[in-house]
Amino acid sequence: MDRVSVFVVFALNGALYGSWAPRVPAISAQLHASPGPFGLALLCLTVGMLIVASLSGRLVERTGARAAIAGSTLLSCVLLPLLGLAGSVPVLGVMMFGLGVSVGAFDVAMNIAAVGAERRAGRPLMPVFHAGFSFGGMAASAAAGLAAAAHWSPVRHFTVAAIVVAVTLLLVLRGLPRAVPRQERNLPGPRVAPARRPVLWLLAVVALCSAIAEGASADWSALLMVTEHGMGEGSAAFAYAGFSLTMAVTRLGGAWVQQRLGSAATLVAGAVLAGSGLVTAAVVPVPWPAFVGFALAGAGLAASFPIALSLAGAAGRRADDSGGEREIAFVTTVAYSGFLIGPPLIGGVAQGSSLSAAFVLAGLVAALIAPAAVAAGRARHRELTALEPAA
Repeated sequence: MDRVSVFVVFALNGALYGSWAPRVPAISAQLHASPGPFGLALLCLTVGMLIVASLSGRLVERTGARAAIAGSTLLSCVLLPLLGLAGSVPVLGVMMFGLGVSVGAFDVAMNIAAVGAERRAGRPLMPVFHAGFSFGGMAASAAAGLAAAAHWSPVRHFTVAAIVVAVTLLLVLRGLPRAVPRQERNLPGPRVAPARRPVLWLLAVVALCSAIAEGASADWSALLMVTEHGMGEGSAAFAYAGFSLTMAVTRLGGAWVQQRLGSAATLVAGAVLAGSGLVTAAVVPVPWPAFVGFALAGAGLAASFPIALSLAGAAGRRADDSGGEREIAFVTTVAYSGFLIGPPLIGGVAQGSSLSAAFVLAGLVAALIAPAAVAAGRARHRELTALEPAA
């Protein structure tokens, strides 16, 4: 039951994002906003997520994943309709910051719950849970398109979406893990701060590179197809659609691959696939290989972020099977910075050279996941060896 509940929660998180992002043009038109200030208002979402991620580990450690997920999800459901009621760009920025805080806490809490479900199952499950996020986002995006076609206002659409998310959450809430009472915990010795552990920095690099490469595909793939491959805007949109679909489908089988190849080998193979796919999309002047390249990139990046968080949780595991909250929060915080670094990095390279060159860079960033994953495995092995009692 807990695995089904965690999967549904991941889908709800994806649905929250997939509900508002496609309605950005309608919100912009409603506010008569110019691109610069409107872009800063949207950036407030990432800022809110980044700030709260570093604090969420301690919060979940105290309250448990169930309470943290319930509180952050219901807060998101309250804030989502307010986006449609914002009467000015500054007010929208405040609402976006609040939504970033709630969704960021939700994100960390659900990943902590997922690690707990993995431990109870005794096998990898994180890629499957993240498939729930992908499919939830795709379903909500399709619903947003239908709402826009039916001329629903953003506030009407967001209100309906928030009600659906809240009701679904209440149906699965009992299946989520509760807090472990403090007196039941076995916490031997002082804990090492996550920032002082090389293995967590290396796992954070894996998640960061994945976030930058994924963000580049989301933000710039359509423009690459238009400007470098001569596609029309309608056809160009299928580049990211293919990326998202292959990512979602690959995540369903990612746990199976991870169980058979091991975490490091799965990350290395995915990095090679993603890097080669993005470089192919950038340098081959024919449109159809570019579509294939983005599909390969989606498949290659599918398991990177989930496995990085799973390994972070494993690095924080205690003898009583608890732990990992702060480690997951640390890796998530570093990864979120990729959503701040990525857009100006790709845009700056494109401005100074070309969008093709920028995507070659994105491919190289994706390829960096491979050495970081190998180094993380070695660092973890050194930690475990140091903990072994002397013969």
